Amino acid sequence: MLTSNSLRWLVVVAGAAMLLAVAAACAGETVEVPGETVVVEKEVIKTVEVPGETVVKEVVKEVQVPGETVVVEKVVTETVEVPGETVVVEKEVVKTVEVPGETVTVEVVKEVMVPGETVVVEKEVVKTVEVPGQTVVVEKQVPVEVVKEVVKTVEVPIGYVTDPATGKTWTAPEYGGTLTWAAKVFPPGIDPWFNSGWAQHLIGGVNERLAFANWGLSRDIWRGELYQVVTPEMSRGSLAESWSMPDDTTFVFNIRQGVDWDNKAPVNGREFDANDVEWNYHRFLGLGDFTADGASAGAGGVTQGAKIESVTATDKWTIEIKLAEPQLDVQGKMLNNYLIVLPREVIEEYGDAKDWRNVVGTGPLRMTDFVEGSSATWEKNPTYWGVDEKFGNRLPYIDEYRSLLMPDSSTRLAAMRTAKVDMLSNVGDAYITSIDDVSSLQETNPEMEFWPIYSRPSGTFYFNWSLPVMQDVNVRKALQMAVDRETINLTYNKGLGDPTPYGLVGQFTPDFSWPYEDWPDEVKREYEYHPEEAEALLDAAGYPRGDDGYRFEIKLGHFDRWDETYAELVIGYLDAIGVKGELEVFGAPEIGAHLLADTFEYGLFTSYYGYFGGPGLVGYTFGAVTTLVSGRSANKMNDPRMDALYLAAAETTDIEEFKRIQRQSDELCVREHCGLAKSNVPNHFVNQPWVQGYFGEAGMGWGERMTHLARLWIDSELKAAMGR
Repeated sequence: MLTSNSLRWLVVVAGAAMLLAVAAACAGETVEVPGETVVVEKEVIKTVEVPGETVVKEVVKEVQVPGETVVVEKVVTETVEVPGETVVVEKEVVKTVEVPGETVTVEVVKEVMVPGETVVVEKEVVKTVEVPGQTVVVEKQVPVEVVKEVVKTVEVPIGYVTDPATGKTWTAPEYGGTLTWAAKVFPPGIDPWFNSGWAQHLIGGVNERLAFANWGLSRDIWRGELYQVVTPEMSRGSLAESWSMPDDTTFVFNIRQGVDWDNKAPVNGREFDANDVEWNYHRFLGLGDFTADGASAGAGGVTQGAKIESVTATDKWTIEIKLAEPQLDVQGKMLNNYLIVLPREVIEEYGDAKDWRNVVGTGPLRMTDFVEGSSATWEKNPTYWGVDEKFGNRLPYIDEYRSLLMPDSSTRLAAMRTAKVDMLSNVGDAYITSIDDVSSLQETNPEMEFWPIYSRPSGTFYFNWSLPVMQDVNVRKALQMAVDRETINLTYNKGLGDPTPYGLVGQFTPDFSWPYEDWPDEVKREYEYHPEEAEALLDAAGYPRGDDGYRFEIKLGHFDRWDETYAELVIGYLDAIGVKGELEVFGAPEIGAHLLADTFEYGLFTSYYGYFGGPGLVGYTFGAVTTLVSGRSANKMNDPRMDALYLAAAETTDIEEFKRIQRQSDELCVREHCGLAKSNVPNHFVNQPWVQGYFGEAGMGWGERMTHLARLWIDSELKAAMGR
């Protein structure tokens, strides 16, 4: 018997392959029939090999009659006892051929029943019945060999469950306990009207969306990765139960019934309905009684670029969204956005939802405390409507949830080692970005679970085209050739990254990007390490070395979400070709101001680069390089060619045309050197072994942060056994 002291996290359920093979053996006998002699041949046609035993499955007899062949069936059922399981072998007769004066029965399929699975043995008998005169010919075709690989169920102790989405074995879900995570940063506010993405770090589990990713879906289909686009096929309803498009300019949400707001003033537990959804859309988009849209309502907010003309609650449970014109991927834009639903009573009474004390939701969590610069606390909502998509249990499992603000990475690692926190992940942007930190933690705490997260390359420097020195493509090209990306990957990244360069869209969605293998050799060379050529380009561009050895000086603006060691390495490479770099690290509050300005002082500026392609993300991809999207741009490219491509992408309703446009934009960024290419290196999420149900998911859809936490549970016995 396993006990807590046996550290149940070491239990591994292994998959095994079972080989099912066809064999044949014959024996003869004679049967007397009035007026004739019949030879009966017995043929064994199926053998199942299971480790430690051989099971003979079924027998068929053929009766030979002059001028015809008649197959006579015989059913054999056996039960084979195997330690820890019972294997029942059956043969089912499924086909009968009627012939005047006789009946011919032919068998087709047999099944092996094993606890937890059904193994179908694929033997097909093909029959041809011809009646020329009174002649019946029955032909039987049996495959020489059928091989089917299955997962063999290994005996699992009572108190464990197998996750249907991942195949992983967990301790059985239990209620209670506390889940604590570290946060690198708290958002500047919690009202999504002002900052839709950031707000979800604090109210993502309190206020819900209309739809999110299907938590019960196989991780081979939906991986739960950072910034993975959730297609309609991967989605399930949340506050909306279902959706449809009756025509190409109308989108309909069918609102879930039986959902109540939390019983807290001023909402006081009233029923949620379609009017709440209409009101939130109106507030964000400046429709109805609202005269101004939200600060984050545009392409990157609640519309994802969809041109919404009106939003109407046609009855208590139906929302009708009218579009200005037919558009591409309407369902993707409606289901993948930042709209989280707030109660109108809070805004009407307080003017906004900035104060955490006024937060009221329909979700699995209730916000109970927030200490600026220190911590945030939530408790379970005992009347939450949702259930676990995998196991059918009422959610949430955990009683209390806590987020501790820890801006310093060494503090976060120490908190993991001492079990002060249970996880570092996408919630609070506290995932590990340093390969050295991952290696160190794996060495000291191998019992923890580590999840490498490959997504769009983060911490990539854009060239700031608003500065005169960066407007020359030869300068950008020179800086590109000055950085040895291969060596950085082998040393700093310990070889874990992919150094293949990429463009605006990246290599994640090849249908939408300009694949590296299609680049001309001369373009590939511009992304290789050639410092001598870089210096020659700078000389030719009119930037010779001065008496101090430097050609010019630039500032590098670095977002503190990512490890700044990489930025320091870049500065070292630039210094070698005579470009002096000065690093300035800044936090989230300063980012918006820089992006909204017409220009800023940083020659290189870190952001995301190499986006996922697709119509649902057109605002994000083009928003990095053109201010036409929402006035924000990471590199101030201001190129009319890119602007024209963005406008064309936003207008087309043909998916193949859209792919062509995005490939063109990708090629343009590659040739013009929009950004300083960086190896795609995995970030890492990590959790303590007693956190159950977690498979490294970043959330439950685009921008979703906290709802998935309600689906995790704590193995209290294991935690106690480990002295925590």
